Amino acid sequence: MASRSRARKRTLPWYLRPFKWLLWFALVSAAWVLVYAVVPPPVTFTMLADSNGITKDWTSLSAIDRNMVRAAIAAEDGKFCTHNGFDTEAIEDAIERNAKGKRLRGGSTISQQTAKNVFLWQGSGWTRYLRKVPEVWFTFLIETFWSKRRIMEVYLNVAETGIGTYGVEAGARRYFNHGANRLSPAEAARIAAILPLPKKREAISPSGFTRRYGNMIAARIGQVRRDGLDACIYK
Repeated sequence: MASRSRARKRTLPWYLRPFKWLLWFALVSAAWVLVYAVVPPPVTFTMLADSNGITKDWTSLSAIDRNMVRAAIAAEDGKFCTHNGFDTEAIEDAIERNAKGKRLRGGSTISQQTAKNVFLWQGSGWTRYLRKVPEVWFTFLIETFWSKRRIMEVYLNVAETGIGTYGVEAGARRYFNHGANRLSPAEAARIAAILPLPKKREAISPSGFTRRYGNMIAARIGQVRRDGLDACIYK
């Protein structure tokens, strides 16, 4: 009888149980992020769900040409070095544009994309919106526990760069038959141009929008260098 009474006292009231699980989630997710601050992510949910297989080759940022880093910043996130993980201006612009029924365009930063690619799922429809809440949390965590250099390094190693291909090292070898350590501005720009739709765009002999977009990114690489938009990575 006494043991049954003690068991009842140890049981949390039902209305407190969600907070218990939220606390566990916060602790486990923080530990996960801390591990990946020093250990390369071995695989992601996106990779596991890819029926085309997985071709990847983890490469340290020091072995990736600066042209690739600058191309990523030019294409995806010009404020990468100055924001705290979220570009509020870009998010507001995307919301306004989407509300007007124009072509859907996201406002995600490289930090948000890294959080999504490493810890979460891609999703479409309502699952995409369901992902946004944990995406904000994981973005906050990596901005807190990782350096900007580490965020960029992980991003360039897990981003999908082709059918069944992940990371810029595997992408460079797929398209240009050499490593990511010697990408020209044009080659880096072409890889950056296909990142939003890697299964539908090709870095070799691109045409139409992909070619024009790649040319625009290539032109912006010099601006990233001149304006020091990559200063948080190359101090």
